[in-house]
Amino acid sequence: MRKINTFWNWFQDNNQTIKNGINETPKNQKHISFWLSKNLGYYCKEIDFMIVYPKVCNGKTELIITANGNPEHFNQVIDLVENAPQLKNWKFTAFIQPTEKIDELINGLDEPYIFHEITLKASELKFITLEYNENTNKLDIIIFLKNTTLHCNTKTLKQAIFIILQDLLGEKSLYRNINLIHLAQLPDYEDGLIYLFDLQLYIDEINKK
Repeated sequence: MRKINTFWNWFQDNNQTIKNGINETPKNQKHISFWLSKNLGYYCKEIDFMIVYPKVCNGKTELIITANGNPEHFNQVIDLVENAPQLKNWKFTAFIQPTEKIDELINGLDEPYIFHEITLKASELKFITLEYNENTNKLDIIIFLKNTTLHCNTKTLKQAIFIILQDLLGEKSLYRNINLIHLAQLPDYEDGLIYLFDLQLYIDEINKK
């Protein structure tokens, strides 16, 4: 508990500087991010953070605390956020949450993810299931990529897919429900393939049985 209080005391003292980071130069933004990461690391080195700035000037800035999908550190994330201070201009969230922009995905209006030389749109990704393990309640799936040549399953591509899945399902659902992920090129014959943005609905149906 002492480490939790130490972090939040530091955060309260510096919250205005962190909130104004969006208006800073890239150099100062890196400096702010460094010290936020440093002080979070004093509490737990294995957890991380994301800052989501509001779209309107009087909106709340959101600090998301994430375990990067590692269940061994879920409790540290929960404990930290549960003990967060009440700050007028801040919202504190445990874990990366699933996107609320499903309508944009369905209509193909989502913004693409750009990772180095790879550009992917979540609305263009499809999947099928390979296996469902009733003991772990987890799925093995193949994700099909559109207009992407797969010479090999590169580390960058796998990381990109993991980030997209985390955005679609949320951090905890991804860990609880997905086991292995295989990648393949989208075939000409797409019957039986399911849009990736429907994966959570698919999982919910399985869990009802």
